[in-house]
Amino acid sequence: MINPRSITFRLTLLFSTASATTLLLVGLLVSSLVESHFEEQDLIELRGKLELIRHAFAKVRTPSELTNIPNSLSDALIGHPDLSVVIRGPDNRLLFTTSNATFATYLFEQPSNGDVYSNETKLVMWEQREHIYRGISATTATGITGQPMATAALAVNIEHHTAFMKSFHTNLWMAIATGILLTIVLGWGAARRGLAPVREMANVAKGISVNRLSDRLSSNSVPPELTNLAIAFNEMLTRLEGSFHRLSDFSSDLAHELRTPISNLMTQTQVALSKGRSIEEYREVLYSNLEEYERLARMISDMLFLAKADNGLIVPNSEIVNLHNEVRDLFGFYEAIADEQSVSLKLIGEGTVRGDRLMLRRALSNLLSNAIRHSSYSKLVKVLIDQTNPEEITLVVENYGETIAMGHLPRLFDRFYRVDPSRQKTSDGAGLGLAIAKSIIEAHKGKINAFSSNGITRFEITFPSVLNE
Repeated sequence: MINPRSITFRLTLLFSTASATTLLLVGLLVSSLVESHFEEQDLIELRGKLELIRHAFAKVRTPSELTNIPNSLSDALIGHPDLSVVIRGPDNRLLFTTSNATFATYLFEQPSNGDVYSNETKLVMWEQREHIYRGISATTATGITGQPMATAALAVNIEHHTAFMKSFHTNLWMAIATGILLTIVLGWGAARRGLAPVREMANVAKGISVNRLSDRLSSNSVPPELTNLAIAFNEMLTRLEGSFHRLSDFSSDLAHELRTPISNLMTQTQVALSKGRSIEEYREVLYSNLEEYERLARMISDMLFLAKADNGLIVPNSEIVNLHNEVRDLFGFYEAIADEQSVSLKLIGEGTVRGDRLMLRRALSNLLSNAIRHSSYSKLVKVLIDQTNPEEITLVVENYGETIAMGHLPRLFDRFYRVDPSRQKTSDGAGLGLAIAKSIIEAHKGKINAFSSNGITRFEITFPSVLNE
């Protein structure tokens, strides 16, 4: 298996490759420009001497004056030891040559390049007798009428140019190689420094533990590219901290809820065994124990239901459920309990949803039971069903009682959570009803929210409308 390369290595490699490529291209460009500059200089020099030769030939008016050409050209070209000139007549007769002038034969055969310099060949370079030359050839006419044109070949020794270019190339490529090495070192340092915030984030992550869930990254101290990552990391820590606290509270509450019925069972059993009792007395103890067993069974069943809901294992049946009929039937079931507290029950509205009828009835039963239990004496519990919105249907369970503080509302659907801990022992429920209701509603792709103000507590449920299917 190939080990993945570090980000520092990758950034250094990319940065160094890009820089090396750029330096190499710049080096090639500079080398080409310098070479072109020398070629241009040599061409200008050769053309200047060619013009001088043409000017000298143009002043020749008689054949006798043609014999004076070597003397006039020798005087004109004095002081140019690197320059070689050879002039041949139309019959290939040598008219003029400088000392030690050697030319490649093909130079006299080069075709015209067609530029503004009439009958001039392109600039060529050759090596002869361990010397390097660059030269041109061109025709030149005399002032004698009917006289054929001669051919002049000019060359300049460019050994000093080549020596300079060799030294220049050596220094240039050494500078480029040094630059590439520097870019590797500097790229590695820049990558290390640029990734310092990531290492800080890793150090914070390493320090996260049960006792240090409150640590956060400062989003102001990280580069803009990592700001979103820092914010997401902090939000993740906040969720983890909240989940851990809820889990801790849940474990504590669960232990307490299980301890109470088990403690009752143990106490009653110990009392029953402390002395001999009649069959009827034992029967009463068993009946009492049975109630505690049933309470434990309900609690365990509810916990299993919530565990399935947490893992997405609740798959509701799909059928059309008339919410009005379900609530009306529940009113009949809770009528006796409501009469004991002189609480009136009122149902307004119609609506249907698609889902599991038994599961929805269980959720509505939990909400209705909660509303009656916490309703003030001689008050009203009202259920409103609204299907005017074609996109969704709304069901509201509303009761009059003590206002629930804003800080408690988000936790009403937590398991075993009670707004008033002092009522924990007297309450009939285990604190799982609202949590189960929320799980059922969410399994049906609905939402539930709680509101409380001015003595009115309202649970608002929204379901997708069957009219939108």
